[in-house]
Amino acid sequence: MDATTQITPTFLTQRELAELLRMPERTLEDWRLTQTGPPYIKLGRLVRYDVRDVLTWVHEHRHG
Repeated sequence: MDATTQITPTFLTQRELAELLRMPERTLEDWRLTQTGPPYIKLGRLVRYDVRDVLTWVHEHRHG
């Protein structure tokens, strides 16, 4: 078994991420347009967020 078979990425929809961060979906849309939010993946017309990328992004934006 190689390293890639051990990886189980978890991808969130915009709605799921908005619920997780407790913010409006529109904020995530604005962040994508201004390229200021967490990294996202486009699969055709679908937008997905890798949980690992989101957690890294959140920790990079901590204050205090």
